[in-house]
Amino acid sequence: MATPAAPPATGSSNLQELAKRHLWMHFSRMGSYADGAEIPIIVKGDGCYVWDEHGNKYFDGLSSLFCVNIGHGRADVAQAGADQAKELGFFTNWSYAHPRAIELAARIAGLAPGDLNRVFFTSGGGESVESAIKLVRQFHKLNGKPNKTKIIAREVAYHGTSMGALAATGITNLRQPYEPLMPGGCHVPNTNLYRLPPGYGAENLAEAVARRIEFEGPDTVAAVIMEPVQNAGGCFTPPEGYFQRIREICDEHDVLFISDEVICSWGRLGHYFGAQRYDYQPDIITTAKGLTSSYAPMGAVIASDRIMEPFLQGTNSFMHGFTWGGHPMCAAVAMANLDVFEEEHINEGVLENEPHFRAMLDSLRDIPIVGDVRGAGFFQAIELVKDRDTQLSFTKPESETLLRGYLSGELFKRGLICRADDRGDPVIQLSPPLIAGPEHFEEIEGILRPVLEEATRRMLA
Repeated sequence: MATPAAPPATGSSNLQELAKRHLWMHFSRMGSYADGAEIPIIVKGDGCYVWDEHGNKYFDGLSSLFCVNIGHGRADVAQAGADQAKELGFFTNWSYAHPRAIELAARIAGLAPGDLNRVFFTSGGGESVESAIKLVRQFHKLNGKPNKTKIIAREVAYHGTSMGALAATGITNLRQPYEPLMPGGCHVPNTNLYRLPPGYGAENLAEAVARRIEFEGPDTVAAVIMEPVQNAGGCFTPPEGYFQRIREICDEHDVLFISDEVICSWGRLGHYFGAQRYDYQPDIITTAKGLTSSYAPMGAVIASDRIMEPFLQGTNSFMHGFTWGGHPMCAAVAMANLDVFEEEHINEGVLENEPHFRAMLDSLRDIPIVGDVRGAGFFQAIELVKDRDTQLSFTKPESETLLRGYLSGELFKRGLICRADDRGDPVIQLSPPLIAGPEHFEEIEGILRPVLEEATRRMLA
């Protein structure tokens, strides 16, 4: 059972009723609450833990949604936004600027790899990807190549839910309800090394991008967009040399390279940016989440000086924007968050503790249902299989029974928040706050092991 550790919030008895009547939750099967099932209502957070309305304590093994990187309860970071409001609560970045946005843009440019010196602020990750797609299209038009509009992305990859980002997203079930989509989304195999087809070497994965660009016609392809570690499908890492070859391919065909780092930036992989972990140079980075550790909603597109060049000429401008992009309170929170990164050596802590985290997960390989363990930094996944020798996966109905019929609820009941997902093959993803250490990994194992052993008995008997 979850551990009682905090009193229920005042008025919590009415929250369930109000939530079921009025709150439309994201990516949620709202009908599942009609038969009396409770909505998990989280009311408090501190460090690596959160508490629900009943006072039950949970280890936040997902950093809420891969984003509360410095942990919960940092009032000092939140206070930076309140202090900024006393000076300037809001002013737009549409033809104006304010100190916090300027300072934050300069700080991000100083941390980003290479000549990524231009920072366009958004309110979140989906907006960042949408902005990047529009940016590369307009960039090519300004350079006299109006037919370069297509985006090469990977199968099962998630890049957002707005219509442009959805065209890049490679998850069929997310795309189908909104078809026809924006034209131009083209997909290639991802880097799931656990499920490479027989005889298909890892070296072919990057070459598949070259072949797709050549098939589409290089004069029609605007950009390639990829995450350093692909989230959907379960933390797919790149093979050696993969991103270096992608960079060469993009240069050969005058195609821009977008590194989608909404999750993988700001310490998740032990570096400020995932491109630094894997030593490649993109033209654009999209980011959000850990930029403020989600103490305020903020994202950004970080572009190279070359991308900015045509927008500095004559009357040209990037014909795009968001009301709250670069919001002064959010920018102040981001600055305070980055102060924590520097002063408390967050990135160094991730690299120091990553081997302990991974060793704990690898120790679960003796459980028959555990097929693969993969990931990088504090971004790891366990793939669950029906037969480990043949790597046979579960059918969709079996996966539904395994993940939603047992694992998700049981892990939560025992005090662990993580993601049980089957947007590819069934996986459990763990992405704890970056302040977690060996004692937390032991706690995770103490919950995961018995639950996975019971899942084995249920599914493989």
